[in-house]
Amino acid sequence: MCTGACSKFIAIPLYILALVSMICNIILFFPDFDTKYAAAEGQITEEVKYMGGFIGGGLMILVPAIHIHLTSAKNCCANRCGMFLSIGFAAAGVLGAVYSLSTAALGLSNGPTCFWKPTQQWGTPFANSSGNYLFEKDQWAWCEEPKNVVEFNVGLFSTLLAAACLELALCAIQMVNGLFGCICGTCGKEQ
Repeated sequence: MCTGACSKFIAIPLYILALVSMICNIILFFPDFDTKYAAAEGQITEEVKYMGGFIGGGLMILVPAIHIHLTSAKNCCANRCGMFLSIGFAAAGVLGAVYSLSTAALGLSNGPTCFWKPTQQWGTPFANSSGNYLFEKDQWAWCEEPKNVVEFNVGLFSTLLAAACLELALCAIQMVNGLFGCICGTCGKEQ
């Protein structure tokens, strides 16, 4: 496979993954699909505010994806210089994916912010559980409000984690592909 064709193969999934990451991060601001929690102070999970899915897995992947896609175009960046630049853009994508992965893992580990039964106040009841709450569903009932917030956070943070892992792998592959394209050319007529 030519390095230019490989770039197109990498860029298209990156667009989709960036969009998924951005949407997941935005939805995390509205547990129970209600805006009242976003408007109130201390009722949103802290890791959501880090915007790992929007900034890291979204914008920091979208910009490299555009350049990587352009390296597969005939008349734009499909040359050795374009492939060299794609290494740097892919490295920026790796950083974004690592940021998204870190915030998603932290969000899963600490659990959601909710109004919980034992203390009758807002807090993160699973913060010191090292993620053990994920396997003990009976503890999920501790969170009274927002409804089903544990399932909500686990589902969306897991999606962000999976997307970040795929983004990381694709950007790392593009770094290698860009190196080969820089050294060997892009299979086009003009190198």
